[in-house]
Order: sequence, then C-alpha cells, then structure tokens
Amino acid sequence: MFARIKRLFTIKTRFEAFLVIYGLGLGAVDRGTHYLEQYPGWGGWVLFALCPIAVFMAGGRILDSLDAGIE
Repeated sequence: MFARIKRLFTIKTRFEAFLVIYGLGLGAVDRGTHYLEQYPGWGGWVLFALCPIAVFMAGGRILDSLDAGIE
C-alpha cells in the first residue's frame, strides 16, 4: 500500500521534473515579491535574488538525479 502511494510522489521523467521545477520557481518569485514588500531597498532585492538561485540549484540536482538513474 505504501509503495503505491510512494510512486505518486516519485519523479520519473524529465517532463515531471520540469513541472516540479516550474512550481518551485513560481513559489520562489512569489516569496521574493513578499521580501521586496517587507524589506524595501537593497536588502529586499538581495533576498529576492536568492530565492530563484535556490530553485536553480535544486532544479539542477533534480535533473542530475534523473540522468544518473538515482531514485
């Protein structure tokens, strides 16, 4: 039973990986806009820039794990 549920949350194809990365990117940009509202000026822009950078790093790791066949 748990194996069937686990399969729902396993990324199997590059298309699924890109969908997950897209969702992470949307969330990161939304979080970044909140940072701009909370911290106007230089600090807000730095935090805004760091949010998508984290998604780039996570996205690269997701795609690398698919290429290597690691699950």
